[in-house]
Amino acid sequence: MHIVSQFLFVALFSVAIWQFTKKCRQIRRNINLGREKKITDRKSERIKNVFLLALGQKKMFRNPLVAILHLLVYAGFIIINIEILEIILDGLLGYHRLFAGIGEVYIFLINAFEILALLVLVSCLIFLLRRNAVKVKRLVSKDLNGWPHDDANYILIAEITLMSLFLIMNSCDTVLTARGVGEYVNTPSTHFLISGGLHGIFNGMGDAALIGIERTAWWLHIIGILAFMNYLPYSKHLHIILAFPNAYYANLQPKGEMDNMPDIQQEVLLAMEPERAVSEPAAGEGKAPAPFGAKDIFDLNWKNLLDAYSCTECGRCSAACPATSTGKALSPRLIMMKTRDRVEEVGKNIQKNKTFENDGKSLLYDYISVEELNACTTCNACVQECPVSISPLDIILQMRRFLVMEESKAPMEWNSMFQNIENNFAPWQFSPDDRDKWMQEA
Repeated sequence: MHIVSQFLFVALFSVAIWQFTKKCRQIRRNINLGREKKITDRKSERIKNVFLLALGQKKMFRNPLVAILHLLVYAGFIIINIEILEIILDGLLGYHRLFAGIGEVYIFLINAFEILALLVLVSCLIFLLRRNAVKVKRLVSKDLNGWPHDDANYILIAEITLMSLFLIMNSCDTVLTARGVGEYVNTPSTHFLISGGLHGIFNGMGDAALIGIERTAWWLHIIGILAFMNYLPYSKHLHIILAFPNAYYANLQPKGEMDNMPDIQQEVLLAMEPERAVSEPAAGEGKAPAPFGAKDIFDLNWKNLLDAYSCTECGRCSAACPATSTGKALSPRLIMMKTRDRVEEVGKNIQKNKTFENDGKSLLYDYISVEELNACTTCNACVQECPVSISPLDIILQMRRFLVMEESKAPMEWNSMFQNIENNFAPWQFSPDDRDKWMQEA
């Protein structure tokens, strides 16, 4: 029987790892569809960001209660799943509790895992209530209608189920240990801190029934973990993994500083000093000129696409956005969600055709509207609030550049400002000679 069980486990484990690896490679390929962007500066500060923002979840602690619950779910789930190593080795080698031989240390670890499991379970229940009963505004926004709303609930229910299976498995195991049944004598304790409280449910059952429940819980637990692992790449919960590289590659420049485009600077320089046009060739000479700004995901850089995949859909960006708050079309969260949707669509196109075949769509117009882009005030509130260092503003700015510089589409008020800057070197309709007159009149 052990041989059949081992064979099934090896087959299941191999398929799960293969499928997860395959999807991760696709996501990596999709992210690399973006333009090249070198981020190699200030390495020590970037490493610090990984520990403070991704691991320590520093920004979450602006709301301490929610932050503590989130940290319990995140850290607790990761730590508890260290015991997966033992389950995997048990499944591959046909053992029962392979690490039980370390005695008191093993008992301490399992007890710690059980306490964390209970805390994760309670925290997930509270988060379910916040989403579905209390209905916190940013968590029930129309941004999340359909799949995004269900996705969050599925993950919370999955974590509650996995923690419950872990405790049920341990409870049945220790009851069988107390009875001295078969291989269950390997378990170094007859009572763990949390699962021991469930003994009253299982004490009246026969050995065969308990073994059946324990084995079922064991299989469902590992199947659930492997299913959860393969669900992550399709879910917003991919941020569990991508928060770390995203925090490392976060923009460390002052938030009010916007990137200039070297190509535009070169054009202005040559316009002001035409004699340099011959002696200094334009950047990228010999290549097709890159568009000013971004119309589709190919025009964005790889960090923008990493941002899209790292989005937690928590809505803190949109809750802080003045445009969203005043009822305008813009929602920074939707900017990231729509960007990810477009990247995924392009990825499927490549998967099907081996290379991208023009589908007549683009991120601008088909996913994100001009109205959304023009509603942005560039205040950086969304960037400031994001717990995993995402910048919806960078995507918005690049797309607005495309509208203005490639398609000459700007609101009338902007055109007036552009004209004044061109003619008067300032946004206002005063000539440089008249600008200081107010000082003389005062």
